[in-house]
Amino acid sequence: MNAATKPVKPPFVVKGWHVAAGVVAFFALVVGVDAGFLVMAYRTHPGQVAARPYEAGLIYNAELERLRAQDALGWRAGAEARLTGLDVLMQDREGRPLTGLKVSATLQRPATEQGRAEVVLREAAPGEYIADRALTGAWDARIEAVDGAGRTFIAERRLTWR
Repeated sequence: MNAATKPVKPPFVVKGWHVAAGVVAFFALVVGVDAGFLVMAYRTHPGQVAARPYEAGLIYNAELERLRAQDALGWRAGAEARLTGLDVLMQDREGRPLTGLKVSATLQRPATEQGRAEVVLREAAPGEYIADRALTGAWDARIEAVDGAGRTFIAERRLTWR
């Protein structure tokens, strides 16, 4: 006979409680990580978009009212970047040219305020207003037209000079 033989250990067998413990541990880890992210997000962002949200809301409402009044005017503006400068065509609801307007434009680069320019346009033909300002590249133009009665029209366009 041999000396004392060691008892043979049975191989590891995955049982139902092993699977249940693994699933519970996995979802506990996921919930814990999500909870940590939520806490960090709420601590770093108070949820306030503007420093003065009430005043920002009032400004927004005033802008909506201005747009409604402008829409009631029925004016239309077309802007074109010409080699020699800016060309703006102003028309009423029926497509007739609007004459006698005071038209100005604010030009600025899309990504920076460097090089910002204010230009006054002159009426070259009925409803056609031009500014001699040779530019290159992309510019955001905010065009403002005011008639003799004080009615204001504002149009914003991105123009590209080549």
